[in-house]
Amino acid sequence: MTTALPVREVETVSRERKRRTRSRTRSHLDTLVISALQPHEYDLDPACISLICPSCRTWVPIRVAQTERATAKLVPHHTEPAGTEDPVRCPGSHRLVDINVSVARWSQRLTEGVAETNGRRSNRVTRKPQAAVAPAVMQIVGGLIDDKTARRLDEAHVKGCSPCSVRDDDGNFLRAADVESRCADGRRLAQLAADTKRLGPARRRAQMEREEWSDRWERGQRLLHQVLWRQHAKAVGAADAQRVDHALAAVIQTLNPHKPDAPQLTDWERAEVMGVIALLATQKEQLARRR
Repeated sequence: MTTALPVREVETVSRERKRRTRSRTRSHLDTLVISALQPHEYDLDPACISLICPSCRTWVPIRVAQTERATAKLVPHHTEPAGTEDPVRCPGSHRLVDINVSVARWSQRLTEGVAETNGRRSNRVTRKPQAAVAPAVMQIVGGLIDDKTARRLDEAHVKGCSPCSVRDDDGNFLRAADVESRCADGRRLAQLAADTKRLGPARRRAQMEREEWSDRWERGQRLLHQVLWRQHAKAVGAADAQRVDHALAAVIQTLNPHKPDAPQLTDWERAEVMGVIALLATQKEQLARRR
């Protein structure tokens, strides 16, 4: 009697292994407790569980080992941006994490926090600014004209306006009518002439004071400029003379090159160089006279 041997099943797909923490290294820092953190500082979404590392304040994923003890750690990370040469590992790497908050509780706390933040509305009433009343035309003109101009405007209006003038039977102009019997423009022009006549002396006195102060300020600026120039005139003159000397030496060197095989200047170029030398010599003489 022969016994049939079991047929060995051929596996074409690798078996799924239990996921575990790849490293047994642990950080020397204390265990992070999720309930001690703020709801916005960690994310318990099953797609990517992560939190803000207290050491470097960056978002770091949490690796949960699929073992019986189910250890949760922060993945190793660096404090510098990705791609930095010689990065420094954060001391919070491999730090143990105690996930003692459920996903439902975390979602509820996050929703309550958002609702509380959205409810903070300012109860201050921001009123629209009231538009200022535009000044009258006479008030605008009053600050721009003097008493003589205001009197001439009043006289011209009185001669051309019937209610503002008193005339004889032939229509000839006799005199200006009283202020009460004038038209609106006539009363405003009369008031403007009276105001400018009353304020004219004070306005002219203020204008003279402003002009005198402006003259004093300009005179002081000129004196200050002269004092500063006297302090630095000698140094400026020496710098100008040195600059002319350097330019003159450079131009003369073009006429007498050090190398014997250097290209010779043409007659036109030599004449132009001689003109430049004469100009520089004149400038040097003028600077020497000023000093």
